Amino acid sequence: MGTVHARSLDPLPMQGPELGVQADDMDLGEPEHEEKQEVLENKDVVVQHVHIDGLGRTKEDILTYEIADVFRAKNLIDVMKKSHEARQRLLRLGIFRHVEVVIDTAEGADALPNGLDVKFEVKELRRMTGSYNTMVGNNEGSMVLGLKLPNVFGRAEKLTFQFSYGTKETSYGLSFFKPQPGHFERNFSINLYKVTGQFPWSSLRETDRGVSTEFSFPIWRTNHTLKWEGVWRELGCLARTASFAVREESGHSLKSSLSHTMVIDTRNSTILPRKGALLKINQELAGYTGGDVSFLKEDFEIQLNKTLFWDSVLSTSLWGGMLLPLGHKPSCIADRFYLGGPTSVRGFSMYSIGPQSEGDYLGGEAYWAGGLHLYTPLPFRPGRGGFGDLFRTHFFLNAGNLCNLNYGEGPRAHLSKLAECIRWSYGAGIVLRLGNIARLELNYCIPMGVQSGDRICDGVQFGAGIRFL
Repeated sequence: MGTVHARSLDPLPMQGPELGVQADDMDLGEPEHEEKQEVLENKDVVVQHVHIDGLGRTKEDILTYEIADVFRAKNLIDVMKKSHEARQRLLRLGIFRHVEVVIDTAEGADALPNGLDVKFEVKELRRMTGSYNTMVGNNEGSMVLGLKLPNVFGRAEKLTFQFSYGTKETSYGLSFFKPQPGHFERNFSINLYKVTGQFPWSSLRETDRGVSTEFSFPIWRTNHTLKWEGVWRELGCLARTASFAVREESGHSLKSSLSHTMVIDTRNSTILPRKGALLKINQELAGYTGGDVSFLKEDFEIQLNKTLFWDSVLSTSLWGGMLLPLGHKPSCIADRFYLGGPTSVRGFSMYSIGPQSEGDYLGGEAYWAGGLHLYTPLPFRPGRGGFGDLFRTHFFLNAGNLCNLNYGEGPRAHLSKLAECIRWSYGAGIVLRLGNIARLELNYCIPMGVQSGDRICDGVQFGAGIRFL
């Protein structure tokens, strides 16, 4: 058999074509090659050598874990499959520009009749790379400039500097990322950052200067993240007309918190899924590792998606959370939950539900929000099979509530208060999926259950972001 080349230049996270034996790749002109081909396809083979060509600053020991499965292949198809999987793992490390696989019969004095050699031809990324792109957050946009040093010490470490300038937020930060050899999903990172944000719904300006460390790891089908964060927060008024309640919150505070996040995500897409489910649970405990802010915070997110007839998708989602202040101090406006807007309860202005003072929204210590959505193709399917598939017709029903609880009362009283004064809305619109980056919504909304002080958006509402109720 002649040399089999398996090549794909698609960058991650796109999936490259499956490796397979193509007739054009085989030299079938000589009888002995035909015999060799039959031996390899119908009988066991042995992978004798695996070579990696093109290494510069990368240490070989970290790559050994990624290619080890290739030696366990028992036949030619298995070699192809495991070589492809190893290639994907090498690309996932984020240290190579491209990886090519070459499979050939074994050569040398120790070559076996059924022996194979596998060679990975790699090209490393430059020592320093830059990037410029735009990022869409929850109804805001940002310009992002980045400087990255991949593979700093030769074992897939990454040092990144990033500057972001947005419509409501400006930030810059320095981060270091280190994966565990052989287990890329287990990784450690440390971040230094400064973030300045403006929150016009609360007439508030916040500047955070902090450091955080994270350790991420999988357990069975779940992904976990443990995080410590220490942040010096400076709150100030965004306008002279800020309410007294907001002025009272102005000043400096130091938060030191430990948090744990668990995620189970089986969705086929994070932006506009057609099937699968999401469960995300987050806990944060502040005050026990220092600082002058103490609280226990719990929140969760659930989403279910099901494909129906005529290429339509039914989606349901539920969010909720509670904040329990610890000690004698009340909760801080920067730690509370906020609700309302085109990415949560549609038909209401951005974060304009719940407790407020003189037109400034103060957030709440407990909330819930639910949504029921039906996504269908555009009428008459214009642009089917192309650009038109990025658009979907959207019908929705949203509901939720945000309030403060008296923790001296029992759970029954808490549920009763969360069930009072429910805001809800319904409507229809069009959704545009921007690849795997973000999605845009243009909806006609009819808000219901409006309470005194709520700010509504009755009629057409535009939303952009990555996380929608």
